[in-house]
Amino acid sequence: MLTDITYLPYNGTFAYLSVILDAFTKQVLAYVTSPSLEVDFVLEIVDILISSHGAELKTKTLLHSDQRCHYTSYSYIDILKDNSLRQSMSRKGNCWDNALQESFFGHMKDEIDISGCQKFDEVKAVIDDWMDYYNNERYQWQLARLAPNAYYQYIMTGEYPLPVENISPIPEYEEPNDN
Repeated sequence: MLTDITYLPYNGTFAYLSVILDAFTKQVLAYVTSPSLEVDFVLEIVDILISSHGAELKTKTLLHSDQRCHYTSYSYIDILKDNSLRQSMSRKGNCWDNALQESFFGHMKDEIDISGCQKFDEVKAVIDDWMDYYNNERYQWQLARLAPNAYYQYIMTGEYPLPVENISPIPEYEEPNDN
């Protein structure tokens, strides 16, 4: 799993978004939009992850981040330890170590428009809508042309949810004729 924080400029101020992303399915597992950059919203996202996905998490689960002060704080380290999650961090100043998360934020910012938002609640509503769209409707080529939640179901069940047309049946093997 990957996590990071991004800044969302609107109406002369900022909102802040913390996201936990599954590196395999690319699902957004938890996110929090905050009007403040205080460490509390990063702790809240771990609580949301545990309450929503606790049964699926294993003691060897890694939560990867950069070295931002939020992720090096004692309270963050403690909440991970208390929930048997392992912490992983990027090398200092190396955005490539968390490239999937950075790419996620880049695509999100390309696809949303908060320029007309006047209040934090308006920004939060745009983010909430986009997160639902992303997980449930935004197909991705790397995920067998499925949205992240559908891809997760496909991986878990082996049943591809979209109709597949024009697929030739697998030819039966015939022994070579020695004549």
